[in-house]
Amino acid sequence: MSRSGTRDTFEYAVLRVVPRVERGEAFNAGVLVYCRQRDYLGSRVHLDVDRLHALDPTADAEAIRRALQAATDVCAAAPGAGAAGREALGSRFRWLTAPRSTVIQPGPVHTGLTEDPDAEADRLLRLLVLPVEA
Repeated sequence: MSRSGTRDTFEYAVLRVVPRVERGEAFNAGVLVYCRQRDYLGSRVHLDVDRLHALDPTADAEAIRRALQAATDVCAAAPGAGAAGREALGSRFRWLTAPRSTVIQPGPVHTGLTEDPDAEADRLLRLLVLPVEA
């Protein structure tokens, strides 16, 4: 929610799917958004199965969906998120954006200004993850 037009700094990172880590090919499948001033940590995910199978026809889409859901659960402090989900918002964001060599990899952290970090998460999903409309 907007605080009378006040814009606050937020950080975001893209979640990338790298179905065959040894090949390094990737596509965007989600965004993480953190705004300390608004006490906000959110995520949006969308797995494009056609793109996944174009890079690796043998990829397990359900396992990748579960991994993306796990990141969403950590953001939301869901009961099944484990110890990471019980950390402070900033710690959760840093944990989720730490470099790793797995099928789900965070991109670099970027910053911006926003009046509404939840709407920013929606905007970044449309801009960086969802297929481009013709």
